[in-house]
Amino acid sequence: MNRSLFRKYLIFKLPIAWLAGLKLLSFDGRKSEISVKLGWLNQNPFKSMFWAVQGMAAELSTGTLCLSKIQQSEMKISMLVVGLEANFTKKAVGQIVFCCHQGDELDEVLKKAVETGEGQILKMKSTGTDAEGDQVSEFIFTWSFKVKN
Repeated sequence: MNRSLFRKYLIFKLPIAWLAGLKLLSFDGRKSEISVKLGWLNQNPFKSMFWAVQGMAAELSTGTLCLSKIQQSEMKISMLVVGLEANFTKKAVGQIVFCCHQGDELDEVLKKAVETGEGQILKMKSTGTDAEGDQVSEFIFTWSFKVKN
């Protein structure tokens, strides 16, 4: 996963995320960081970032890890968000970075899905922080993985 590939993916598969200004900051297989900057298109009436835009960035920080690991496995594995929890702790203004550090844990879950042939569940946390390093929100996505027949 690199920035150019990520941008093309957004334009063709998730154009609303591209319009909202989501960007890949870093990706290394163990963690993924997605940033989004407050702007006219993604603000709410209170001049802060709309919660759904934060959710998109948070989901992509977990989803890019999932997509990359599944692609690397060369197996046909389906993935689906089956649950979501969110907490908001500070007004989201400026640039917000969402980070997920669960690449190693994801490796184990995908390995188990392949070995057993049974669906597996993993809760993946993405934390959004502002330029000062303060947490503004936290999202926990429950992902389901199953090897396709």
